Amino acid sequence: MGTSKLFLLAAGGTGGHLFPAEALAHELIARGHRVHLVTDSRAERFAGKFPASEVHVVRSATIGSRNPVKVVQSLWTLFQGVREAGRLLRKIRPDAVIGFGGYPTIPPLLAASNAGLPTMLHEQNAVMGRANKALASRVKVIAGGFLPADEGKHADKTVITGNPVRPEVIAAAAIPYVPSLEGEPFRLVVFGGSQGAQFFSDAIPSAIGLLPDALRARLELTQQARPEDEPHVRARLEEMGVKAEVSPFFTDMAARIGAAHLVISRSGASTVSEIAVIGRSAILVPYPYALDHDQAANAQALMDQGGASVVKQSDLSPQLLAEMIADRMNDPAGLAATAAAAQLTGKPDAARLLANLAEAIAEGVSIAQFRSSLA
Repeated sequence: MGTSKLFLLAAGGTGGHLFPAEALAHELIARGHRVHLVTDSRAERFAGKFPASEVHVVRSATIGSRNPVKVVQSLWTLFQGVREAGRLLRKIRPDAVIGFGGYPTIPPLLAASNAGLPTMLHEQNAVMGRANKALASRVKVIAGGFLPADEGKHADKTVITGNPVRPEVIAAAAIPYVPSLEGEPFRLVVFGGSQGAQFFSDAIPSAIGLLPDALRARLELTQQARPEDEPHVRARLEEMGVKAEVSPFFTDMAARIGAAHLVISRSGASTVSEIAVIGRSAILVPYPYALDHDQAANAQALMDQGGASVVKQSDLSPQLLAEMIADRMNDPAGLAATAAAAQLTGKPDAARLLANLAEAIAEGVSIAQFRSSLA
């Protein structure tokens, strides 16, 4: 490592974008660098744990409407955001600007590109998101999580690093998997991320209600539910006598996954990466309304290695879900094998590799030189 540098990380306000940015921030700070975060107001619930020395909010907007008036309004907001970001860059003078997806990354990355600063995108998913796609031609390097290495016209500047995971995920990966044998507690963790927890709020209690009494009595459930769903989810589970913790957000989710025997979740890139690094068997239900169908591609990557089962939401009746849970509860050896297969696909050193790449672009090292250093 050379002298201490300042890295500006840009990420949208959801956990899927912020968690890998947080993991990189921890690694860069451990190397003696400084980190600032630029995001939007949605990030406030996460920002308290984000290790940046400063958090900046720059206005941005989604360009998804077909209404021409709203499109013009969004473009004007983005233009103002680029100007705000330009002023921020001139003030803090970062050595490199790194984006993690979501529309709040567009203004700072465009401003950085216009200023000739070293820029990098990290794409977590197997399919590039719209914001990153819009920026791909403007940045110097693209780092990929599940992205294919031959990612079309940008293959020459794409480096596959994996998705960096937070320190608490690395800690959870050290928890050994201990099968739940007949009559022993079976820990089930269910979460839906920022999109799609509503489906699980109905499906999980319905499926649990169809389990044989002996299996239901073994369950120890952690379930994420939206605030508006939480009371009725809790009431249904209490009615069945299920030992359960229900909340809109768990700050210790990594540790809960580490303690789990089975995870049921959506298949966002961060989720799949964390399940793989920790090494737990999963039933993945891709969010069916994802614009780029990225969740289905992410899930496929883990399923192909034998680390998860993937079911379309439209196919997942309470009866089928109950059967899948029961089958796994009755097959501890099979569940342990799936957990081991999942962990083999994990990339626990992704944060280190991404930090190496961040340092390299800040130092002016070319992609060709960086790739040769990996060989």
